[in-house]
Formats: sequence, C-alpha cells, structure tokens
Amino acid sequence: MSKNLVEAGLPKISEALASLSGRSETAVALTERCLSAIEAKDGVVNAYLSRDRDGALAQARRVDAGEVTGPLAGIPIGIKDVLAVEGQPATAGSKILEGYHPPYTATAVRRLQEAGAVLLGKINCDEFAMGSSNENSAYGPVRNPHDTDRVPGGSSGGSAAAVAAGMALATLGTDTGGSIRQPASFCGVVGLLPTYGRVSRYGLIAFASSLDRIGPFTSSTRDAALVLGAIAGHDPMDATSSTAPVPDYTASIDRGVAGLRLGVPAEYFAEGLDPEVRRPVEETIEKLRAAGAEIVPVSLPHTRYAVPTYYVIATAEASSNLARFDGVRYGYRAADAKTLSDMYRLSREGGFGPEVKRRILLGTYVLSAGYYDAYYKKAQQVRRLLTDDFLTAFGQVDAILTPTAPTAAFKLGEKTDDPMAMYLADIYTVTASLAGICGLSVPCGTTSDGLPVGLQILGKHFDESTLFRVGQAVENLPR
Repeated sequence: MSKNLVEAGLPKISEALASLSGRSETAVALTERCLSAIEAKDGVVNAYLSRDRDGALAQARRVDAGEVTGPLAGIPIGIKDVLAVEGQPATAGSKILEGYHPPYTATAVRRLQEAGAVLLGKINCDEFAMGSSNENSAYGPVRNPHDTDRVPGGSSGGSAAAVAAGMALATLGTDTGGSIRQPASFCGVVGLLPTYGRVSRYGLIAFASSLDRIGPFTSSTRDAALVLGAIAGHDPMDATSSTAPVPDYTASIDRGVAGLRLGVPAEYFAEGLDPEVRRPVEETIEKLRAAGAEIVPVSLPHTRYAVPTYYVIATAEASSNLARFDGVRYGYRAADAKTLSDMYRLSREGGFGPEVKRRILLGTYVLSAGYYDAYYKKAQQVRRLLTDDFLTAFGQVDAILTPTAPTAAFKLGEKTDDPMAMYLADIYTVTASLAGICGLSVPCGTTSDGLPVGLQILGKHFDESTLFRVGQAVENLPR
C-alpha cells in the first residue's frame, strides 16, 4: 500500500496572501483546491474526521466579496478535533464523545475566524491526544503522506499529515509531550510549541492541564509566525494565559543567525539516536556555524529523568481531567446498564480505548493515598530540576539545537505492543514540555530512504521570535 501523497503544489500562506491580495487567485479557488485534495487523498491518509465544505466555501465567498478581512483572510486551515468549534462535532478521537457538538468555540479557533481564516473541518488524532503514532484514534489510524505504510507521529499526526498532503495550508494541533514537534518531524513540516500561557487553552478538551499547549503546523517557518501572531495573547477565559505583549513575529525573522549563540546538549546525541537522524541534524548544525552562529556545548544533566517524570505527571492529570466523561454529561452511554454504578462502569469501559484506560489507571495509582509523595510529588520536584537545567543553559546561549525525535517515522503497528518503546519516541520533546519553554521543529534533511528528519530548536520562555529567526535560517541553508 506504500504511496507518496506529499503535495508540493499548494502555496505557502505568505504566497497565498500575496495572490489573494493581487486578485490572481480567489479565496474560493484556494479553498476548492484544498477540498479537492481532501476528496482525492483522505480515503488513504484518514486525516479528517469531519469536513465543513459548505461553511468553508461560504467564508471564502465572504472574503472574496470584501466582507471579511484580517491577516489570514482566505487561508484554509484544519483544526485538531480536541478543540471546540460551535456546532461542529468534537470527538477528541474517542468513542465516548461521539455525537457531541460543543455550544461554544475555542479561543484559538475564534481568533483564526476573526483573522479571516477559512475552517475546513476537524482533524483526526490519538484519543484524547494520548499517543506517539496516531494509531490510538477510535476512528482509525492516520497514515504518513511520505509513506502510507508508516505512522505520521502523534498525537497531532492528522494535523501534520494534512499539511504535508496539501489538504490545508495550515492546521492547529496540540502538544503535551511532543505531539506537535514529533509529527512535524515525521511528516516533513514545521511545527511550533508555543511557551505555556502564550496561547489560550479555553475550549481545548484537556489531557494534562499543566502541559497542554495549542500551536500551528505549516509548510514554512514564516507561516508558523503568521499563525502564532493571530492566535497568541491573553484571554480572560483562561487563568493560565499570559498578559505578556504579543510581538510581530515576522519583524526579525530574516536577520539570520550571525551573532547568535546556539547550544548543543550532549545528552541528546547519546545512545539511542538513529545514525540516519544524527547525520542530517549534525550537518545542519555545522551549516549554521558556517552561517555565523557560535555553536556552544551545553549540558542538561537531568534529561534522563524526563520520560518517567512526564508520564507520572501527565497520567495523574489525565486521570483527573477524564473523570468527567462518565456517560452522564457527554456522548456515549452504555445501553445495557441496569444500575447507576453499572452505567458509569460500562460507559467508561466501552467508551475509552486501551491507551486511555492505561493512562487513567497509572494516573489514579500515582495519586492514590500512600503513593502521592513517592510518585507525583517527587515528579514535580524533578520537573523543577529539569526547568533549572534549561534556565542555566539559557544563561549561556540564545537557543538550543537537538534532534526532534530519535528515529524517522516507523511502520504502522511496529510499536503498538510495546508501550515503553512508544513512550521513548518522545524522549527529546518531553523536557521542553515539562519546563514550559517554547520549541520549533523544522525539516533539516532526509534519511537514505527519503523519510523526513526534523531539527528541534528550543527557546527561552516567550522568546518564539528567536526560534523563528533560527528556523528561517535553516530553511535558507544550501542543500
């Protein structure tokens, strides 16, 4: 079944905005190109769970008529199905939310609408954003457009695949432990993890509230800067959103890396890194040195504790957040329950998939009486040490460079029987999630089989501008 469905014909957002402004293409025509790609390819890729063809074309017509304006007017965008859009299905990739239609719209999505974007539909994902391969959706796995026998990464694999296959100019995903950056690496697109608090989480179906973040997938760094500029900023509906001003992220994007100090941590280039990934990453770092950056060795000594720390904290918060899905308030309810207790038990048993159940059980255990101090409290203390590692390193450098993932995209089913092997796919991304800093994955080359490899750029809290500056420089490097 192996096919290559990557689409190179769609314009970047910056190019499309110029075409729309110059009237050389209409918003309706651009939207129809995306809808046609969805029609032609999504039977294989399975990126979209629902499509809003009529709504998208109606919005595009309003843009063409001049009734809707804004920085993203006429740009077709897909939305990961963990974000609420009023009146549209919201499943979070789970059977337990089947048939649920939120009565409100997430702030990040509403801001896209206010910027004039055209919403194409809701995009497939691992159930409740839990997974590293997008094989845990109740609605079937998503396939990688570069090789449809391989995974697109998770949990935002559908959002990454949609951009790679030309089924949207941009998409929104969410990142809890690497769920934007890792699929961006696997699918050869740009994926941004904004600083925690930079983008409002209001309207996001929560997995782990102290870790969840919303960010864009695009085909270029400049496009990611444009989308972040539209969705970032304080939101009174989210007490954790920051009041820090939102800069113009494109203002300094073309300054290059000359004069920047870029750190390279030895802990990210140790045992377990596939040589096929190491080669293009190290070649890119050397090219950045030649472009004028100073490459500085740094150390993040507590990195080896990151994966277990992440899975203690994330599962604990998941067990708490998912308690609300009980067959009473939302979606699926078991039909054959005879008592109230049976209704709760059978609804959760039938509504949740195996990975969600595994994480709820783990999280309930680490929060239980007698184990809280040994696991959850200890994990929070280690999280502080991991954050301090970054703060110390950022005292020496402007940004840090690492591989995004230890391997390129693996085969569908290759790791489904080994949860630990699956969890280690996030080994290079979870540290930034725990520390609350920002990160960007940009394509930096391919393996000998032609599979994409991503370079991860990590930045200080609220310093996305430096990430975009380095990402743009990587795109400008000679190949």
